[in-house]
Amino acid sequence: MRIVVCLKEVIDLAQVRFKTDGRTPVLDGLPVRLGAFEKNALEEAIRIKERLTEVEVIALSAGSGRLKESIKEALAMGADRAVLVLDPLLEIADSAGVARTLAAALERIGSWDVCLLGEGSDDEYTGQTPSRVAVLLGLPQITNVRELDIAGDGRVRGTRDLEAELEVVACDSPVVVSVTSELNTPRLPPLTAILKAGRKPVEVWTLADLGLGPGTVGPREAQVEVLSNLAPAGSRKNQILDGDLEAQIEELLRSLEREGVIS
Repeated sequence: MRIVVCLKEVIDLAQVRFKTDGRTPVLDGLPVRLGAFEKNALEEAIRIKERLTEVEVIALSAGSGRLKESIKEALAMGADRAVLVLDPLLEIADSAGVARTLAAALERIGSWDVCLLGEGSDDEYTGQTPSRVAVLLGLPQITNVRELDIAGDGRVRGTRDLEAELEVVACDSPVVVSVTSELNTPRLPPLTAILKAGRKPVEVWTLADLGLGPGTVGPREAQVEVLSNLAPAGSRKNQILDGDLEAQIEELLRSLEREGVIS
């Protein structure tokens, strides 16, 4: 059995700072890491590998040259090898362009049984890429999976989280599966695994290797135009409460009631 896990490189949101207007994020020079939802997908693939025999886990990612370093985390967690698609166009591609790239890479990898992706990404969380990949490949998909079971014969069963209820879906492979954060808790690789990760094979492709490039992936081909990316505007009342603690609490409650926060 071969499982391909699609991983996205995202900026470390904990490091984001804002300009003096308090709304415009400063993203230049921030460290990057693998997305949290993608780590859930990778963890599940590794657990399947530990449970079944003859399972190969391939980490697939498309983006910038920094992936050569960040992909080592996936290899340390337990992926057998990695395939990277690197091109400057991918740093500014939308979800449609990324999906085209991943679909083409999956076709070039050859036969595989399950493709795992996160249900969304830490940065934009559009949730479009898994479904786009499935449609481009003409394959069935199981989305929003919080429980996953793969039998020895390759049949895939996923429990979908529909918020108000759970739905169990089963189908034969190959299949595209997107997972939620409730699926598992990703492991922290030990030091020995981190040291061995650098010796695992990493194959690097370009968009040209996949028959893609300007005209198929890039800002001019984007299907979504981002007008702005600003934090919500906010204002502070800067109200100072005087008196003893009891008087301050009473004044605070009255202020909250005037603002409609409480009734």
